[in-house]
Amino acid sequence: MSDETVLFVDDEEQLRLAAAQTLDLADLSARCFADAEAALAHVGRAFAGVMVTDIRMAGMDGLTLMRRCLEIDPEFPVILVTGHGDVELAVQSMRDGAYDFIEKPFAPAVLVDSINRALDKRRLTLENRLLRNQVIGRGPIEARLAGRSEAMVAVRAQVRAVAQTDADVLIVGETGTGKEVAARALQMASARASGPFVHINCAALPSELIDSELFGHEPGAFPGATRARYGRFEHARGGTVFLDEIDSLPMRLQAKLLHAIQNRVITRLGSNDPVELDVRFIAASKSDLEKAVEAGTFRDDLYYRLNVLHIRMPLLDERREDIPRLFIQLVHDASVRYKRPVRVVPDRLLASLARRSWPGNVRELRNAADRFVLDLDLDLDFDPAADEPADGLQSASKGLAQQVAAYEKSLIAATIAAHGGNLKATYEALGISRKSLYEKMRKYDLSRDDFRHSGSPDQAGG
Repeated sequence: MSDETVLFVDDEEQLRLAAAQTLDLADLSARCFADAEAALAHVGRAFAGVMVTDIRMAGMDGLTLMRRCLEIDPEFPVILVTGHGDVELAVQSMRDGAYDFIEKPFAPAVLVDSINRALDKRRLTLENRLLRNQVIGRGPIEARLAGRSEAMVAVRAQVRAVAQTDADVLIVGETGTGKEVAARALQMASARASGPFVHINCAALPSELIDSELFGHEPGAFPGATRARYGRFEHARGGTVFLDEIDSLPMRLQAKLLHAIQNRVITRLGSNDPVELDVRFIAASKSDLEKAVEAGTFRDDLYYRLNVLHIRMPLLDERREDIPRLFIQLVHDASVRYKRPVRVVPDRLLASLARRSWPGNVRELRNAADRFVLDLDLDLDFDPAADEPADGLQSASKGLAQQVAAYEKSLIAATIAAHGGNLKATYEALGISRKSLYEKMRKYDLSRDDFRHSGSPDQAGG
């Protein structure tokens, strides 16, 4: 039996024969059954096909069969075939979970169209389940640091290697490149995953309270200190301290931080008793600390102590091939956050996003995704209205198929754009064969000439 098999159930032999002929002419794989029990035996959560069943049948009727199918898989598409007097019953069954209903007598084209839409829905359901299982099955590094570009593959390899140690780490990268995301992925992949993750923004600490915030204090240590207080470092015991924007830390605190990192011991303000620390330090900087050392604004001994293991987060412009998938994921995230329906991202928009520069990196791309979900101006050379259906709505009969095709076309077009028209890099990034890419480009009327960057070399195989 083909993966995408139509299970056709009717207790009238002539209708079964007619349906088998119709589906064969439409190049659809089908199995016809005279009773519901025999058809039900083929239904399962992994079954890629759909069911078409008459309502009025001897033994188990079509409505009971539908309910039994939906007990096995609530998203399984069942199409009901009804007589003239059963229309009201069929409408109610739609509310109960039926995918569609067809009234007798029906034209063969009506049956084929309904089945094709149901198969599209089933295909999308199973693909989404697979993707969800892959996300759940991915480790913390792959789940947080997504991307197929060489730059992100290298970052994940570094984080994975570093996570196996308990050494301190320095993460460098411009604003918005994902330094905190990498730090959290590193902690979640380490033996400290169950411990606290204490994020300290060194640039935001009030100068008059910075010592108390980090190291804690005893009662009477300064005016207003009426009781003992744990510092942020103590709160992180058993876990990770993430020192964000460490280049902003005042010089006088850098010496105390160096002592804490070297000895894993701190002393609260107003106390002489040392407090042992079981923490891992991860520091992040958007500026070049080596230049800060040369300029005398950062201690060289602290720099060398932190720079034992070094991870550099790439600019978004350095991994353009990740932009289409990343933007689509950010759109989904924003849709959930704002409780908005998920919009299909037009291919022209994805191509525009992949071409332009992103000085704000992933943070700027996330802002663009938020604006897209909220239907606000993206400030791009793109007119969303040009890609919307003329009537503003997709018909129920074609909506799902159009969305599936639009997503695939968008992803392919944007990936071609991200690689400047280089087809070899495109099909490798998409994880498909050269033949598959060419077939899909013909299907969607895509030409690589439309996506070449000005001045891009036409590499071999591209």
